[in-house]
Amino acid sequence: MAERRVVITGIGAFTPVGKTAPDFWNGLISGKSGVRPITHFDTTEYPTRFAGQIEDYDSNNHFDRKEARRLDPVTQYALITAEETILDSKIDLDTINKDRVAVLVGTGIGGMKTFYDQSISHNEHGPRGVTPFFIPMLIPDMPAGQISIKYGFRGPNFCAVSACATGSHNIGLAYDFIKHGQSDMALCGGTEACVWEIGIAGFSSMKALSRRNDEPEKASRPFDKDRDGFVLGEGASMMFLESLDSAQERGARIYGEIVGYGFSADAYHITAPDPDGSGVILAYNSALKMAGISTTDIDHINMHGTSTPLGDIAETNSIKKVFGDHAYKINLNSTKSMTGHMLGAAGAAESLATLLAIYHGIVPPTINLDNPDPECDLNYTPNEAEVRDVKYAMNNAFGFGGHNTTLVFKKFEN
Repeated sequence: MAERRVVITGIGAFTPVGKTAPDFWNGLISGKSGVRPITHFDTTEYPTRFAGQIEDYDSNNHFDRKEARRLDPVTQYALITAEETILDSKIDLDTINKDRVAVLVGTGIGGMKTFYDQSISHNEHGPRGVTPFFIPMLIPDMPAGQISIKYGFRGPNFCAVSACATGSHNIGLAYDFIKHGQSDMALCGGTEACVWEIGIAGFSSMKALSRRNDEPEKASRPFDKDRDGFVLGEGASMMFLESLDSAQERGARIYGEIVGYGFSADAYHITAPDPDGSGVILAYNSALKMAGISTTDIDHINMHGTSTPLGDIAETNSIKKVFGDHAYKINLNSTKSMTGHMLGAAGAAESLATLLAIYHGIVPPTINLDNPDPECDLNYTPNEAEVRDVKYAMNNAFGFGGHNTTLVFKKFEN
């Protein structure tokens, strides 16, 4: 079978800056911060007391009480976002071949709240204190599995797990399934629900989180010299992919096209980026080669940009090495400045932001960039969105363990 073009026809988002894809996009281009004091639990004893959390979430608004008790928030967020994405695609579920629909939705950690709550229950009550739903609520593949069960999608169904590169890995794999004919359609992306006691405690013990408790909305500040660590975030984001033939046959709205990806490893350290950037550079070059374009074709890059002292500089330097003088002509940004770091959902949410930058011709800003780090001297679209025609754009997502992903999106041209 000849390779097929792959387009995006449905989108969904459940994030700290908006609980639908349109609200997410409007939040981004307005420079809205979704970072605020944590309300999920009492943070009195924690060194970091804020996050990019889903505000005012009540599972009873989405699930019946019995169902909600059997679903970890990571799966709840996924099911909510999947429903929006499918509805947005306007696919007729009664007429498609569900054997040919893939579901690739990942999470970097899985059911963290379930693990924490059930560990406490086991400690207090012994083995009988552990619910029989503990394992199904916990395991990282369950968001994809629950989506498949709800909609009857029988195509490839699993999740790639690669920490903060998870969402992008799942999008790239879904693209491959359609491109090479294993599937005709795919629901793909990432979900994460990690703003709980043990999550904040774990990242705090690594000294990875910002401690700007007096002004949390300004804590995520990629490329700013006053950055002091990343901000934890949560939520979900997904895309509905299909072959171009399928989309055109049913007259679907097309947001854009995926034309390439690059996956690589740093092979360097469990958490720190390789300062030479060799693994990241391999991902960039692989993605550009697959897309069949040159460095000068790229108009926009949504960077990994976590607001960490080492990471922002390493990523900036890798872009300079690959793109040369053209690096200064690209509108870069880090939407983590608004959402915080959504871990396994980050690559998916930021891919959606990249896609919508192409679709709307607007690049969202990097907020809180008040005092640029002298070693970060590119155009990060500081503090205000910029109108720009974007034909090709990239999204970067890197994960603990040295996992690197770069996706290339293109403005759709018939």
